Amino acid sequence: MENPEASRLFHRTALLLLTIFALLSSLMIVRLALGKTNPIWATPTATLACFLFAVLHACTRLGWKQALTLLALCFGISLFFESVGVATGWVYGGYHYLGGLGPSFLGLVPFLIPLAWFMMMYPAFLMSRWLTPRLSNRWLRTFCLAGLGGVIMAAWDLTLDPLMVLGGQWLWKIPGAYFGIPIQNYFGWCLTTFLTFASFLLLWPSQLEAYAADVRTSAVWDRWAFLSFLVNELGIVVASLIFNLAGSALVGFFAVCPWLLLAWWKTAEAIHPARAV
Repeated sequence: MENPEASRLFHRTALLLLTIFALLSSLMIVRLALGKTNPIWATPTATLACFLFAVLHACTRLGWKQALTLLALCFGISLFFESVGVATGWVYGGYHYLGGLGPSFLGLVPFLIPLAWFMMMYPAFLMSRWLTPRLSNRWLRTFCLAGLGGVIMAAWDLTLDPLMVLGGQWLWKIPGAYFGIPIQNYFGWCLTTFLTFASFLLLWPSQLEAYAADVRTSAVWDRWAFLSFLVNELGIVVASLIFNLAGSALVGFFAVCPWLLLAWWKTAEAIHPARAV
């Protein structure tokens, strides 16, 4: 973002939204641990706060045109695939939403869902961008970055989906092999993310590079996005443990954490180059 004053305002607002999201997530976990039901507004409000954090972070990190492009692609592709999935069973397998997530698009997919896709896809994109080798071939780098993003998103869903099914947010018509979730679902997550990231990078090839003008500042700012991903994952893991879903909680946690740790390590190299081993 070219205007320094606007950039500082966006930074502060983004961090405030991340704080609100973390506090709401913690409050919901505490209520669940005490055996209390969370109010109906809690999940949508927390999701909206995290989504707005991702949007503001993206505007300052990618540029507002690029950020809105990624948002539009994520919203459009995820909503299209989810709608097709609910209507036909393609992409993810046969499932339908149960009405607990608010108003829906054509009665098929809650509008909250594509917002949630973006709030997780964006930090996954940043992690993938740091972790993908700086290959000279642009097409190969695009393929690797988009593919890694799909793996990270599918890893996150390993914990999310079993918990949401238990919580009555959606229902699988034919339960699958992974804690009742069809394996096809995870291929669908990889495909959705891959097409979103690949389309974005084809439109904005300059976004293949993790670094901005100030490498250290880029690394420090990206870590806040990684933290949003971590807070989300930890909340789902703890909730899963509360509801006796230890299996999916542990699988998801150990599937996600390596990517977060590797991305944190890569940013550490940029922040403290003299300490890099």
